[in-house]
Amino acid sequence: MNPSSPAHVADKSHYLILDGLRGVAALMVVLFHVCEAYSPDHPLTQLINHGYLAVDFFFLLSGFVIAYAYDDRWNTLSIGGFFKRRLIRLQPMVIMGMTIGALFFPFQAGNSFPLIEATPAWKVFLVMLVGYTLLPLPPSMDIRGWSEMHPLNGPAWSLFFEYVANILYALGLRKLSNRQLGFLTLCAAVFLVQLAVFGKRGDLIGGWAIEPEQLHIGFARLLFPFLAGMLLMRLGRRVRIPNAFGLCSVLLIVALSLPRLGGAGHLWLNGLYDSLCVIAVFPLIVAMGAGGSLMAGWPTRVAKWLGDISYPIYITHYALIYTYTEWVSRHTASPAYTMAVGALVFVASVALAYACLKLYDEPVRKWLQGRVLRSSKQVKPVASPQDQEMAP
Repeated sequence: MNPSSPAHVADKSHYLILDGLRGVAALMVVLFHVCEAYSPDHPLTQLINHGYLAVDFFFLLSGFVIAYAYDDRWNTLSIGGFFKRRLIRLQPMVIMGMTIGALFFPFQAGNSFPLIEATPAWKVFLVMLVGYTLLPLPPSMDIRGWSEMHPLNGPAWSLFFEYVANILYALGLRKLSNRQLGFLTLCAAVFLVQLAVFGKRGDLIGGWAIEPEQLHIGFARLLFPFLAGMLLMRLGRRVRIPNAFGLCSVLLIVALSLPRLGGAGHLWLNGLYDSLCVIAVFPLIVAMGAGGSLMAGWPTRVAKWLGDISYPIYITHYALIYTYTEWVSRHTASPAYTMAVGALVFVASVALAYACLKLYDEPVRKWLQGRVLRSSKQVKPVASPQDQEMAP
């Protein structure tokens, strides 16, 4: 077969669409966080209002792709080998994200972050070192004032739960039959709906702190999408439509951008929307993305670029968001000027992520693959289609 023929490219790029969608969701997260900085009564009136659901989409993609990459490899792959692969995929950028967070930390002191000014350098350094491990910090170690488990890089909370999911997968979930997995997925859906529809907030925002309510939110957000992603991959459910990448991107952007539903008087209505997105809309988008194909040329290049940039931008952008948030709180500029600066923050986030990807992440992962995996004969190229593991 001609390597440049449409059939060949479609086969190679089968899940490249999912990589591209992950990039679309990551960019929406950055927009969501930029808008948070000047939203006076978030989450009721914020622009890009449901951007927080991108994390739930990431967990769904993660369950799907991890099952795809590993379910049929356990006759030759050890648990230790699996964890090595996941650490090589995720940990370098965890370290970079925490380092960038520490470098920007002194410039974020102000009313938005009341603890920064009184925090000594040694404590920032200690928090950074603990952050390298992704071990969650207790409230007593909060150095910002937002009660985050990772106060130098708030979004790292979802990486903590990603690691929890990976441990659960390696130790037990991979062994479940489809029927058993389906039962757990159903139970997780009930758990999710209970939180979103019947909870006191009317949304799925949260999961970033080590305290009972936030852990409840974190596990509710993790379990259904990750299990559903695994089940969707195993069942082979695919929706084949033309122009799948473009249509799925539009659906995802719309789902993450819609205004808050129900207002303060009907919180359950927004919770119902969140539940429907995670339980029905996102699996449909993944099924369409997995069933679609990409022609050679710019669609493939765009999807690959979005996939490549998705994890670096997610794990590095929040240092700029912290800084922007404090800047907004100290200035009385017009909304147009504030949003223009926000646009610059968005562009800077993309540029920073791309620099980290090319100058650090890809070289470090390639070196680690050669050093750590060579002895077990498990080395694969950094961009191997079989090993495109999703990171939230």
